[in-house]
Amino acid sequence: MSYEAHFKVWRGDADGGSLVDYTVTVNEGEVVLDIIHRLQATEAADLAVRWNCKAGKCGSCSAEINGRPRLMCMTRMSLLDPAEPVVVTPMRAFPVVRDLVTDVSFNYAKAREVPSFVPPAGVGPGEYRMQQEDVGRSQEFRKCIECFLCQDTCHVVRDHEENKPVFAGPRFLMRVAELDMHPLDGAAEAGIDRKRAAQEEHGLGYCNITKCCTEVCPEHIKITDNALIPLKERAVDRKYDPLVWLGSRIRRRA
Repeated sequence: MSYEAHFKVWRGDADGGSLVDYTVTVNEGEVVLDIIHRLQATEAADLAVRWNCKAGKCGSCSAEINGRPRLMCMTRMSLLDPAEPVVVTPMRAFPVVRDLVTDVSFNYAKAREVPSFVPPAGVGPGEYRMQQEDVGRSQEFRKCIECFLCQDTCHVVRDHEENKPVFAGPRFLMRVAELDMHPLDGAAEAGIDRKRAAQEEHGLGYCNITKCCTEVCPEHIKITDNALIPLKERAVDRKYDPLVWLGSRIRRRA
């Protein structure tokens, strides 16, 4: 059954903007991105929006719907109150380019700061062997579609622009955690201390584990419980536990 919905869509650019009211027809089974496309086709041909797969796997159509970071293609209209206006705004943590499109280059800069996987010495391509349990642990984090909703909702990034130079955000701290727990990563032998880097270079200490990043993840990755908290524990052990400290010195001397 179709009905008329009231949409309030943010229109503007880096110099400013405002919410614009639209009344648009909603059909059964549609998602918010369908409505945005209908607005482009009928009332707002110049409305800028980023999208690609429309299947919740590319992470392109990230926005804020009624104040909550979401993928527009995965937000069903049937889950929203038809009596209330649907407010669609760009992600607040990143600079606006135009309308619903934001400049997420901050995230790509942070990605380049994380040293990649270091192949183990003496093991050739095709010879890697891991326990299935270890595969499963890191595979969860590999589901990330880089929608950057976790980055957007993290108040350390969202509410404090001054933190951006020193804080990687949950998506990239999760990447550090994934590499740090990888049994074949040879970073330590290459002189890369991922735990120290997480704390001193990527701002792990800024995270106060509110779990807001986990709550908005469309892939249901347990970012806080399975990546950030264990990484914090390992980093603290590495720095403050006297037995761990002594063991690292003995291994280094050997």
